[in-house]
Amino acid sequence: MNHRSIGLFAIPLLCLTSLCQAQKLISDIPYVENGHARQVLDVYVPEKSADKPLPVMFWIHGGGWTVGDKSDVALKPKVLTEQGFVFVSTNYRLFPDVEMNVLTRDVAKALGWVHKNIGKYGGDPQRIFVGGHSAGAQLAALLCTDDRYLKEVGVSFDALRGCVPVDGDTYDIPKIIMTAEFRQTLYGGKMFTSGHRQKFGNDPEKHIDFSAVTHVAKDKGIPPFLIFYFPGNSNTRAQAGRLAEVLKKAEIPAKAFGKSDSNHSRLNNDLGEPDDPATQELFKFLDSLTD
Repeated sequence: MNHRSIGLFAIPLLCLTSLCQAQKLISDIPYVENGHARQVLDVYVPEKSADKPLPVMFWIHGGGWTVGDKSDVALKPKVLTEQGFVFVSTNYRLFPDVEMNVLTRDVAKALGWVHKNIGKYGGDPQRIFVGGHSAGAQLAALLCTDDRYLKEVGVSFDALRGCVPVDGDTYDIPKIIMTAEFRQTLYGGKMFTSGHRQKFGNDPEKHIDFSAVTHVAKDKGIPPFLIFYFPGNSNTRAQAGRLAEVLKKAEIPAKAFGKSDSNHSRLNNDLGEPDDPATQELFKFLDSLTD
């Protein structure tokens, strides 16, 4: 598969560094040789070359693990390249075409490709941030806590500077399944036939293993976390608090930040807006970890 290069020009929304300029998109780069059509990623780089390798934001789209696309990035590539980042957005194969362990390993392979190749695009393979929205938040949190996936592709936690999950509800999967099914039972709703229990496999041990909270441990090299959530959603609010609590108990820097005037989609899409409080939190987080 050939990838293509597109120049994007726009007026910067924010300008926190001297790298306020146009950006370039190199799209549909395969991260698996002779792989599936969805095993591709996009790389956004500042048009002007930097004097030294730039930190990298690796982004995982949402969509309930069943839909979604790497193009669902809103303002983030534009704004982050203006701040002196290389931005990468990846696709991955989806459920039910593949099971969750295969899907997760696709994302790990994409990150492995970034670690090996991002230097060719001006990025620093030792300064990678991992972020994602919704289902992508679960995947980001899992990759940054369960080191087995990245070890398989030759990446250690030493290369990760931070993790930014956005409004995920599955950092502790047994708890979200119990909550959802109890609510259905209590109010007489039909039980789910394609909910989290089915997506993550009917074996309860799988629910535990796919939960980021399961793998949090002190002195493991887990990077700092900034966990965004919409307080109007009781599930994502509770899950953000649960993940932050477990991380802090393991002495891993973590902050859960709720943005009230928003919703599940807007919280993600507004990241990059100059007056957005979540954007301000994001840049404080990134700034503190990019030295």
